[in-house]
Parts: sequence; C-alpha cells; structure tokens
Amino acid sequence: MDKNIQYVKFCAYGFLKNLRFFEIFFILFLREAGLSYLSIGFLYSIRQITINIMEIPSGIIADTFSRKRALQFAMLAYLSSFVIFYLSRHFFLLSVAMILYGLGEAFRSGTHKAIILNYLEANGLLHLKTRYYGSTRSWSQRGSALVSLLAAVFFYFGTGYRTLFLISIVPYLLDLALISSYPADNRRNASKADFSVLQLFRHTIIDFIRFFKSAQTLKLLFSAASYTAFFKTNKDYLQPLLVALALQMPFLLDKNQESRSAVLFGSVFSILYLLTAFASKNAWKIETYFKHSASAINLLYLVGIGGISLAGILVYSKLNGLAVAAFIFLYLAQNIRRPLMVSFMSGHIKSEILASGLSAESQLVTLLVAVCAPLFGILIDLLGLGGGLFAGSMFFLILFPLVRLPINGNS
Repeated sequence: MDKNIQYVKFCAYGFLKNLRFFEIFFILFLREAGLSYLSIGFLYSIRQITINIMEIPSGIIADTFSRKRALQFAMLAYLSSFVIFYLSRHFFLLSVAMILYGLGEAFRSGTHKAIILNYLEANGLLHLKTRYYGSTRSWSQRGSALVSLLAAVFFYFGTGYRTLFLISIVPYLLDLALISSYPADNRRNASKADFSVLQLFRHTIIDFIRFFKSAQTLKLLFSAASYTAFFKTNKDYLQPLLVALALQMPFLLDKNQESRSAVLFGSVFSILYLLTAFASKNAWKIETYFKHSASAINLLYLVGIGGISLAGILVYSKLNGLAVAAFIFLYLAQNIRRPLMVSFMSGHIKSEILASGLSAESQLVTLLVAVCAPLFGILIDLLGLGGGLFAGSMFFLILFPLVRLPINGNS
C-alpha cells in the first residue's frame, strides 16, 4: 500500500478530528454553567434534531457539488460552536452552539469516507479499500487514546472545563487547513457540467431514490446501522463500571472520588483506544481469512453482542473487573467490522451518491439509537445493569437473522 502524502493527510484528519478535549466532561461543563438537567436534555435534543434534519440533505449537497467544501463547512461549524461554548453561559447562545455542532456532525458524517473511497477509485486502488480505510481509521482511534489521557490529566490538575474548548480549537483549525489542501473534487462529470443547480440536485436525488428500491439494499443498510446502534447504545455503560471499580482500587487514596475516577477513565480508555487502533489497522487481515467478507461482518456482529451479554453476566456476578474486560469485545468488533462494512457498502453504492448513502446509514443509526437507548434504560432500571445488558443483547441476537448479510460470490 502506497503511503504517499495524501494517505498521511487522511490519517492526520482522523487524528485531529478526535481531539475533542471537552467531550468526556461536557455534561459537567453544562452543569457548571448553571443549567438544570432539563435544560441539558433540551440542548441535546436540539443537537439531535439538527443532525436528523440535515443528515441526508448534507450528503446530497456533498455528492452534488463538493465533498471537500462540505467538509470545510463542517469544520467551520464546529469551530464556531467551540467559540460560543467558551464565551457563553446563556441557554439561547448554547442552543445556537448546539445547532452549529449538529451541522458539523451532519456535514462530516459519511463525507470523508466518500472522499477516501473516491480517491482510491480514481487511482485504481479500490482493491485496497478495507486495508486503506482501516489504516486511516486507526489514527482516529489513536487521537481518542491521546485525548482520553490528556483530558484526565487536565482534570486532575485543575484545568477548567471551559478552557478545554479553547484547546480543542487548535486541532480543528489544523484540520480545516489540512482539508483545504485536499485536491479539488468536482462532483459532476463533464457531461453534466452545463446542468443548472436544480438539475444537479434532481439527478443526485433520482440516483439516491433508486438506491433504496431493492430489499437487498435495505438489508445492507440495516446490517451496517444495527451494530453501530448497538455499539453506541452500550458503550457508555462502561463508565459506571469504571466508577465502581475506582472505588475498589487502593490507589490515589488521598484524592477524591472524581479525581480517582478521572485517572482510571483516562488510563482505561487510552489503552482501549490503542487496542481499537490496532484492530482497525489490521481489519483487512481478518477479511483475508474468509472467502466472503459478508461472513466476517456477520461473525463480528455476534462477537460484539457476545461481549455485552458476557459483561452483563459478569456484572450480575459482581465481577466488575472482568466485565470491563468483556466490553473490549464490543469495541474491537466495532473497529474491525466498520472498515469491512464501509468497504462492502462501497461495492454496492454508486460512487456518485456514496456520501448520500453513508449519510442515510448514519440517519438510520440515529433513529435506531433513539429507539434502543430508552429500551436499554428501562431494562437496566428493571433488572439492574447486569440483567439489563444481558436482556438487551439477547434482543439484538434475535434480530440477527433479519440483518445477516447473505453469503454469495459478490460478497
């Protein structure tokens, strides 16, 4: 695999994008600003509504005109939100910041993956798509590992939550400059160069609608989205396990519970993200062990579900340390499955609407999380953390035959 300057840029983009130093303390920052939990809930809803409204339109805009410009707009939206978060304590301005953050999420999701796959297609490298995307994704995980460690250090030594937004501006400015150095991408070929704006939109939307006409396409989207939704629904339940574990560990006894938890959080998540970086980089090797990539994708779905069901049993048995280890299967399966899934989807979605198709998948993930997160919450309230995790994972296991990818020669 040729690791030229563009490859380095793709890797650097993912690394810088994940340097959101404020992220693990975001709710604490809003509480410090004097907001009630009800107000915080409204802010999260505002962000999610923005993402839901703009997810698919942003993909169509990127596919119609320029994915590079769509990504630049995303970075500008993020940067604007960081500035407002740093300066303001008022609910109205924080709402504006959430809208801008949601716009950044909507225009970013799917767009950079489409840029990478388009670059590979243009340079005759599509046969390396799993290896290439997995390798660039691994740098995103390295960024998460670094920021987890540094955020814990900042918290431990008393850096204010608000300052973390200022620090986060630096990597995002660098990312904006990096994206600006990407090659220009005219999303429409020469035969369509004279089309009006409305005609461009019409052609993209028609292609997009055709994409959804087959049952195979819908199953592909549900297979991609279902495990990501399962991952996003469950990943944060690692946090209460770590808090409970911190109380049991005989270190930093001179510190308060929050400081001890922060140190454990930073250490565990830093190690976890280094493992997922390794997994993502080497996902292509997993693919080589299977005759059809769909087989690997299906198996990884079951591995992740198995990890959470095992974690549930271990929590119920009061073996919290082992339960934390079981969560590793959830994270590893996601970071091996995702490069395989993106590669698989790129073979079934026309390159002209790739950003739109990936945005549609992101939209489906959002909807599934909106449904599944409260259901898991209810199960955990009724059955406890261990029982709820186990019962919820069994639901996704029952769902597996509906989202299992068919095994055929084109897989």
